[in-house]
Amino acid sequence: MEVILLERIAKLGQMGDTVRVKDGYARNFLLPQGKALRANKSNLTRFEAERAQLEARNLERKTEAEAVAGKIEGQSLTMIRSAGETGQLYGSVSKRDISDGLNEIGFSVGRSQIELSTPIKTVGLHSVLIALHPEVEVSVIVNVARSADEAIRQTAGEDLSSPDHEVFEFEEDEDEDEAEGEDDAEAEEATDEDA
Repeated sequence: MEVILLERIAKLGQMGDTVRVKDGYARNFLLPQGKALRANKSNLTRFEAERAQLEARNLERKTEAEAVAGKIEGQSLTMIRSAGETGQLYGSVSKRDISDGLNEIGFSVGRSQIELSTPIKTVGLHSVLIALHPEVEVSVIVNVARSADEAIRQTAGEDLSSPDHEVFEFEEDEDEDEAEGEDDAEAEEATDEDA
């Protein structure tokens, strides 16, 4: 299906572009969200008539997003989660958790604005992108730790993803192996003599 974009959409095109997309993507996302119109003569005429208003609205939204981006940029969220000794979380930190965390510190960010391809499953500092506007992205640090103390230590630069204690492997002494081998040889000689 061909559509006319009413705003910039990443990996698709700029406002006013006529692009071909899959029918389901157009029907389920672009058209209901008001991000595009079906490409036909009447809609093209309508778009050209409303283009100045759309560009003004887009510029206003972009300006607002840039103002919010200045406040959010570099913010740090601390997420306390249960994890094993290797730093592997028993659960995960998802878009919903990050959205809730940002809402708690006073920023209204929806889950759809958070760009996280897979949930966070390890302890550590993770950089997460937030798309406030199609043209404005901001980075937030998510500090995932087992306790508030660990979160402070990680912020200071300490790596807590490895186990706290060293794992030692014991090696058998070669002398003991040789002594056991000699005892076995003597026992075999004694059985040979008895026979």
